[in-house]
Order: sequence, then C-alpha cells, then structure tokens
Amino acid sequence: MRIEHIILTVTLNAAIDKRYVVNNFKTGEVNRVKECTYVPGGKGLNVSKPASIYGAEVTATGFVGGYAGAYIENALKPFGIKSAFYHVAAESRSCINIWDEVNKVQTEFLEPGFTLTEEDFAGFEEKFCNLVKEAKVVAMSGSVPKGLDGTAYQRLIKIVKEAGIPVILDTSGKLLEMGIEAAPTMIKPNIDEIRMLTGKKCDNIQDIIDAAKEIHAKGVEIVAVSLGADGSLAVGNGGIFRALVPRINAVNTVGCGDSMIAGFALGLSRRLSLPETMKLASAISAAAAMREETGFFVMEDMEKLLPQIEVTKL
Repeated sequence: MRIEHIILTVTLNAAIDKRYVVNNFKTGEVNRVKECTYVPGGKGLNVSKPASIYGAEVTATGFVGGYAGAYIENALKPFGIKSAFYHVAAESRSCINIWDEVNKVQTEFLEPGFTLTEEDFAGFEEKFCNLVKEAKVVAMSGSVPKGLDGTAYQRLIKIVKEAGIPVILDTSGKLLEMGIEAAPTMIKPNIDEIRMLTGKKCDNIQDIIDAAKEIHAKGVEIVAVSLGADGSLAVGNGGIFRALVPRINAVNTVGCGDSMIAGFALGLSRRLSLPETMKLASAISAAAAMREETGFFVMEDMEKLLPQIEVTKL
C-alpha cells in the first residue's frame, strides 16, 4: 500500500555506481573481474530507494545526461520511483568500487562528471519550482557537479521554504556550511561535520549536544547527529532526544546514513513527532545495514527492529 505523500529527492550529481569484485587486485596489470553490479547512484537516489520500499510515492530529480543518464532513469523504474530529471547533453558520470576479496581492500574511482552552466541551473530551478508544488517533503543530498557551488543548495532551499514545505539537506564541507545559511528544516551531520560547523571538539555527548543546539539556534529546526553504532541524537523544538539501536549483524553500512534520511523524510511527510521519526529512521537505517545492496532494506527486518529502538529524552 502506497503512502500518498510525495517525497521529492534531489541528486544534483547522479551517477552509475559500478561494483567490481576481483581476486588479488594488482595495479599496472590486467585484473579479471569475478562479478560486477550496476545501480543508479548518488546520495539522493540512495534516499529515494528506501523511501519507495517503505511505500512512499517518490519523485527523483537532479541532472542526468546521455546514455548513462537514460540508464539511471530506467534503473529507477523497478523501485516505482518517478524520474523528473533535468537533461543535459553530456554523459552522466560513473563511480567504480573495486572490492578485492582476497585482501579485503576496497578501491574507489569517482568520476568528476559534467560541468554545468548558469543557464543549466536556471532551467533546473524552473523545473524544480513546479515539482515542489506536488511535494510534501524535499530531501537534497550529496555533492554538486562542477560549475555549481554552495549557493546552489541555498537557492533550492529558498524555493522549498517559500512553498512552506520541510526540506532536508545532507551534504558536507563547504556545501553544508553554505547550505545551512539558508536554514533548511533538517541536517544530519556526523561528528567531523559538526566539529567543522561549530569549532567544538565534540569528544563527549554533552559537547555534541551543545554543538547541535548552537546550529538549532541559528534556525535549523532539527539537527540530527549520527553516532554510528551508538545510534543518533537530535535537537529539535520539542527537546533533545537520543536513539539507541540493538546490536545487528551489519553486512554493508554504505548508504545507511541515506536510509536514515529516508526515514526522517517519511516521518516529516507523515507529521510524526521527533521521537517517532527517529525511531522509524533508526529502524530503516539498521535494516539497510543488514543487506548487501546499498540503499535497500527488507520491510520484515525493519518491522522486527522497530520495537527494539529506544528513544529517550535527554
């Protein structure tokens, strides 16, 4: 049963994620690939998939181009995700992850992708304004293509806020620093990012809470900080909450943060309280860690975990 609340995800730098499994990877030599998988990638698309699996109506936007862009759009169809990308002439990028089964070492090659012009972005903004009218929540994630900077997220956040819709921003570095100046509804920094934003050491829970409160006071309604295996905490208008997750058999933690964003987007679209939203987001994220495929979880796993998530008010 689908939830008729449209979640609009924004992936400005979408890619094809290619995973190569090899035995004893050697540089400067021919390496035979044992198995390979191709999936549509980019942080926003790793938010789209779990939200759609849960039952939300999801529309994915951003930039795609060429044959690679057509593949990204087609590969989203089995998930029931509606594509509403802005098309450019250049090819979308690929990101290659090489997993060496013998040495248990991962090597990544991340293509830079195409360069966008101001004209491209202005065209996208026009399309985005129309998409926002149909949305209940907007989640923006990841890096931006060459030609754009942190003002791109500022401009998009402004459009969403003017429409009176909650907007989540999940990015890093200068993009996050500049993005929060536009006061998105929610951000989800990790420890390193919250240190960067506040200059605090954040070596203990109280430091992290103080840092999150500082950002909250500047107009970000929800500051959720991921603590890895130690769960998460969030500062919101209703107070400070800590979520603890049970021990699980983690198979793949890549993209679990994106799955958590999907949970927060679902909670905001359903107008759940912050503790209820944290519980849902934590359960989806933990369930995603139990599966090999990135940005994927099984509802049965999530439903078993949900009652085991403890959320307490600090």
